[in-house]
Amino acid sequence: MTSSRPPIVPELDVLDLDRSLAFYRTVLGFDMWTSRLEERFAYLTRGLAHLMLQGAGGPGRRFRTAPLEYPFGRGINLQIEVPDVDHLYTRVVEAGETIHIPMEERWYRQGAEDAGNRQFVLIDPDGYLLRFFTDLGRRPALRGAATAD
Repeated sequence: MTSSRPPIVPELDVLDLDRSLAFYRTVLGFDMWTSRLEERFAYLTRGLAHLMLQGAGGPGRRFRTAPLEYPFGRGINLQIEVPDVDHLYTRVVEAGETIHIPMEERWYRQGAEDAGNRQFVLIDPDGYLLRFFTDLGRRPALRGAATAD
């Protein structure tokens, strides 16, 4: 694990930090980079992906602008690149977690090319949408904006 952080790291409020840590570490394979459990805070990494979790009722919780209501994170999904999305998908399904969008190949127009993802979306214990993907590379753009193959 690298000691440098990316320029943006999402911090997610969670209702039960222990439950979220079990989900992110055991099911999804994140590692604990650092924690302040007395503050109900944990900083996790998986490859180059970084994510912070903060207990919603923890001390020092200062960034809330509205009451939390399930599902948290409405209007956002976190796209996380992994080297083998099929392996992770199998782990998630075997763990009985909630799949929002099953495994798919999706191509997104980027100028004169399409960029491909093999991806799925699951819902974490607090309702955050997590879109895990493996890069499929690029191809000449097909007609239409985004296509599923």
